[in-house]
Amino acid sequence: MNEQPGLAWPALLTGLGVMLLMTLWPRIVVTPSGQVDHWSATLFAWAMSAGFVRGVGFVPRHRAPRWLLSGGACALALALATLRLMLAS
Repeated sequence: MNEQPGLAWPALLTGLGVMLLMTLWPRIVVTPSGQVDHWSATLFAWAMSAGFVRGVGFVPRHRAPRWLLSGGACALALALATLRLMLAS
């Protein structure tokens, strides 16, 4: 993974989209039984954070934060959160 600094519009738009989704429709992370799905909420928060960090152009120097806050991690977290919600329904 050799990401260069600079705006990454897909990641930034994903971060903004997740932020708006969680703000306008927080019940998306509530299970059919009415309990909050903390794993989905955590995955959405990870996707949003990674999207904002990578989207504004910041690329950490150390390997672990660079991976955890990358565009790929943003997509992975969003996919896992979506999959978890689909399986919970």
